[in-house]
Amino acid sequence: MSSGLILSIILGYFLILMLVAALTSRHADSASFFLGNRKSPWFVVAFGMLGASLSGVTFISVPGWVIDTDFTYMQMVLGYFLGYLVIAFVLLPIYYRLNLTSIYTYLDNRFGLAAYKTGAWFFLVSRVIGASFRLYIVADVLQLVVFDAWGVPFWVTVIISIVFIWLYTFRGGIKTIIWTDFLQTALMLSALIATIIILSRQMGLSFTGLVDAIQTSSHSKMFVFDDWHSRQHFVKQFLSGMLITIVMTGLDQDMMQKNLSCKNLKDAKKNMVSYGLAFIPFNLLFLSLGVLLVLFSNANGHALPADTDHLYPLLAQSHLGSVVFVMFILGLTASAYSSSDSALTALTTSFTVDILGRKNQEERKLKKTRMRVHVGMSITLAIVILIFSAFKERSVVDSIFTVASYTYGPLLGMFAFGILTKRKTRTKWIPLVAILSPLFALLVKMLISTLWGWEMAYELLLINGGICFVGLWLLSIGISNRHKRPELIQKV
Repeated sequence: MSSGLILSIILGYFLILMLVAALTSRHADSASFFLGNRKSPWFVVAFGMLGASLSGVTFISVPGWVIDTDFTYMQMVLGYFLGYLVIAFVLLPIYYRLNLTSIYTYLDNRFGLAAYKTGAWFFLVSRVIGASFRLYIVADVLQLVVFDAWGVPFWVTVIISIVFIWLYTFRGGIKTIIWTDFLQTALMLSALIATIIILSRQMGLSFTGLVDAIQTSSHSKMFVFDDWHSRQHFVKQFLSGMLITIVMTGLDQDMMQKNLSCKNLKDAKKNMVSYGLAFIPFNLLFLSLGVLLVLFSNANGHALPADTDHLYPLLAQSHLGSVVFVMFILGLTASAYSSSDSALTALTTSFTVDILGRKNQEERKLKKTRMRVHVGMSITLAIVILIFSAFKERSVVDSIFTVASYTYGPLLGMFAFGILTKRKTRTKWIPLVAILSPLFALLVKMLISTLWGWEMAYELLLINGGICFVGLWLLSIGISNRHKRPELIQKV
């Protein structure tokens, strides 16, 4: 298939997104940009969030990840669901009770301005890195299958990708994102299912044969209980999955902004629980696709790529036929945009509301401010993507979770201390505790590895958050708590 035809498919899809954006952004103001006027149907939000969470990283990285880790990623996925329950029944009631636009306003209510700004900055750093990783993977594949043939440099591909996203999000914000995410999720899952069906037909497998081939594969191992030193041990993976969900969804303005656009708390809970349940079978399908791709490669003498992120795109491009390749391009583009567009909107919201403090500006000035921030965040993402491309050495999904273990740890510690205790603390020292926590967590990781040979996975997040929690506790010693505001810190 020619590069021109591929680009035409992407442009056609982009025009559909622009149409959706035009319809949803009519009469849009800052209230609809930030929270969609709190009128989003919960089932539409849930389905769209599924695509935003799976993203281009899942679409590309997870199938290739089975080469190195088999099906053990499902241990984390099971932990995810427990994390979603914590979000639904602990965090969402707090956010709705306080009527928040930015969830980090909770830290202002609970501790004060220094904690609020610290939380917002940690989110911004975390989300810029995470969104850049996700955008990198679609730009990388577009470079591989389209722009290399035209001699277009990678940095141009990155700019084109970000300009596309900026064009359909800068007016409607979250009101547009809710519906574009719905469309993008449908396309991504259609591509996944279509690829599995066509791949199984090429391999001559019935449905029963397909299931049997996956189950008997050398990559079908799902649970690891026998080796505590392994990064894939069940306890490590399950707890890491739960904590990663709490911080990367429940303490993340991007994901919570969609939940807060629901009509009420009851709908937001429905959204979170149903979305969490759906996450399990869809990840199982992505891993199954990975096994099938490996089996297909081995059966036809195709060498597995050194970069496992290229397993699916290379086979789709060269060996699985034009239908699969078209579906792959549409699914990849949809999955990448579904996470990156909402991230760009959330970054704009957080910087405008939390860092600049412009939420209460009159509408004309506020609109001008957020549009400038939107441009600034787009440029920032482009720069970080180019930096990441120069140093990428591992699977993107692994990189995202590793970075999250460091950057989201202080957020976990601050929110946990605020919700689980009624203690006041010395607010002005909170930024220092938040900065030192990841550094001490890295030191702990190195010591454990050196002394006991324990290969730490993403449970580093728990250690990081725990260090921050202890630091805040130490700062609270000797402070009177008689003037606390219990309505903001009660346990839920």
